[in-house]
Amino acid sequence: MGRKTDLAKNTLIFSIGTVLPKISVFITLPALTGCLTKEEYGTFDLVFVIMPLFLPILTLNIRSAAFRFLIDARNDAGKIQNIVSNTLIFSFAVSAVSLPVIFFLLPGSFMVRLLTCIYMPISLTNATMRMFSRGLGRNFDYSVSVVADSLFKVIFIIIFLRVFNMGLNGAILAVLAASASAGLFIFFNAKIYRYVSLSTFSISEIKELIAYSCPAIFNSLSWWIINTSDRLIISSFIGLAANAVYAVARKFPALLNIAQSTFSMAWTENASLAIKDKDSSAYYSSMFRIIIDLMGGLLGLIICFTPILFSVLIRGDYSDAYNQMPILFAAAFFHCLSGFLGGIYTACKNMKRVAVTTMEAAFCNLVIDLALIKFVGLYAASISTLISYIAVVIIRMRDAQKMVGIKYDYKHIALVLIVMTVETVLCFFRNAMLDVVNAIIGLTFFAAFNKNLMLNVKKKVSAKIKRNKQKASPAI
Repeated sequence: MGRKTDLAKNTLIFSIGTVLPKISVFITLPALTGCLTKEEYGTFDLVFVIMPLFLPILTLNIRSAAFRFLIDARNDAGKIQNIVSNTLIFSFAVSAVSLPVIFFLLPGSFMVRLLTCIYMPISLTNATMRMFSRGLGRNFDYSVSVVADSLFKVIFIIIFLRVFNMGLNGAILAVLAASASAGLFIFFNAKIYRYVSLSTFSISEIKELIAYSCPAIFNSLSWWIINTSDRLIISSFIGLAANAVYAVARKFPALLNIAQSTFSMAWTENASLAIKDKDSSAYYSSMFRIIIDLMGGLLGLIICFTPILFSVLIRGDYSDAYNQMPILFAAAFFHCLSGFLGGIYTACKNMKRVAVTTMEAAFCNLVIDLALIKFVGLYAASISTLISYIAVVIIRMRDAQKMVGIKYDYKHIALVLIVMTVETVLCFFRNAMLDVVNAIIGLTFFAAFNKNLMLNVKKKVSAKIKRNKQKASPAI
């Protein structure tokens, strides 16, 4: 299969493990916002915002190195065993040492902190197993595991909150139980156990993995600052109730990240495999054009349906969240572009530079957030997030040009940005007539800019249906 065919196939597979879980977030949203107080929901959100900060620091983000190294070692069973075993040994060792300290750093009651500390190593192991699965090319197992995690989460949240009315403790317990169930599934279904052996413990192997992954810690930490430090600042300066409002505001723009994260997982593998090809520069350039059109078009569609989704899914007094969303919609678009460009750094194994780009943007985010929070309230978080994402994209576009010679159609980029700006501004007014106008713009924009992509998809689907019919026809 060709590169784009492989990319499309893997994107479809990953969509199973990305779209359905994100939908489950909206399914559980009424239960969480309806059964928890604003303060409890703010605490719940804060706990799972802090989690991504601790996990990469705990393990020096070694699982990201395992993923990249496994791509190159797929035909070497001995090397696979070394990578898998040493990644797990190191992860478990540092978790055992660190968790007692983390217990005292977490917010909330004793039980909240205890449940969170139990959840952390389970979540860490689950995430590591998934990275193994992706590195080994078992992408379908990865997706099924994520879907199982999401389904269990929906079931347990409904049981613990709606049936047993366990409140905040029940919400955390539900996430814990779901993660444990999904982790066991992928461990056995992807046959990860075949590559686990304590006898392969090697300090040199661990050092090699950490040498690659260490810069990724700063990258993860910087993304955490950009994505979630807002929550801590809001909670400290305005309160947990305000953090709950902001958390709800991020849910709808995050729908665009469903598409981006689906594509990004497939793209990272695809970009790594294509890096040595002679036409890699032209390939990366064409893919950038596709991603900017696709994400811009999808953003328009999401904005179209947001007024309806907001009124249907959100319970309680969260109307202020709507005012934050236009800015966060624009931020989500630039986040998608930065994720695409980040795959090129991974392909080039240039994690030091990718870390620097996000650190610069994180510093920008933190400064703007702290400078504006007392003057414009929640808008400080939205504005700082948008500016930070723009900064990351500008820096990474320049770097990608140097690393792989990627070329940009700046006139086309400007056109996409103009349409996107019009859509987000119209969304801000929250007017029924303007919502209709926005829907027309969004649908037209998506169809016009993704015409070739849709025609290619239609062509491939029609060809596959034709082949299947021919196979099904009896021989004469």
